[in-house]
Amino acid sequence: MVNSDPTKLDVLAIAAHRDDVEITCGGTILKQVDNGKKTGILDLTQGEMGTKGTSEDREREANDAGEILGLSFRQNLKLPDSGVEVNRENKLKIARIIRDTKPELVILPFWLQRHPDHLYAMQLGYDACYLAGLKKLEIDGNGEPHRPRKIIYASSFRDVTHSFYVDITDQMDRKLKAVRAYKSQFDGSPQSKEIFKPGVDIFTYMSVSAMQYGFQVGVKYAEAFSIKENILIDDPLSMPVRSI
Repeated sequence: MVNSDPTKLDVLAIAAHRDDVEITCGGTILKQVDNGKKTGILDLTQGEMGTKGTSEDREREANDAGEILGLSFRQNLKLPDSGVEVNRENKLKIARIIRDTKPELVILPFWLQRHPDHLYAMQLGYDACYLAGLKKLEIDGNGEPHRPRKIIYASSFRDVTHSFYVDITDQMDRKLKAVRAYKSQFDGSPQSKEIFKPGVDIFTYMSVSAMQYGFQVGVKYAEAFSIKENILIDDPLSMPVRSI
């Protein structure tokens, strides 16, 4: 079982539901682990409002997926599924986790979303990153003030102009395996094809999308991300994607 006790992390991904991180940026999480980094996931809800499966099912599946991803930490805030609210109490709950785990990089959902919980997870996560760094703000727990250096937004599957891509060619098979751990959600039945992209098998959709992103940057598979600030390059000669 993946550790739920606070531990120092390099990367923390925050999402509304169990399986959100695996689907949107699981390959990047795996790549960070492959590079020797400590990674974690904070799920905000237990997924109890999902059409398929129970919160107990999804807890077991999340632990299995976390093992595949090589996570050092996974915790669930047990906020109400389909009832996540942007309020100070929830911001401070997330800020406490940020102080306890002290990630340098936080991955949040993209800021345009169909599901309200996904949108609110982004808003809560961003505000919590800021609040966690306020030295005079008292938050339950023993963590010292900490503010992540970088926030990126998982924008795969969004019809937007992405800021950058991450090559996940070596991680793609394990990413698919991690999503397959959610057997209650993705069992191949017609009903399971209505959960993520209506009428489309989730694994086909992930593979085709990753290939499309990869094609744009000259690799087999990639995941897409967006940021709100500019990108600074030390040496233009080292940029890997050809212009012509």
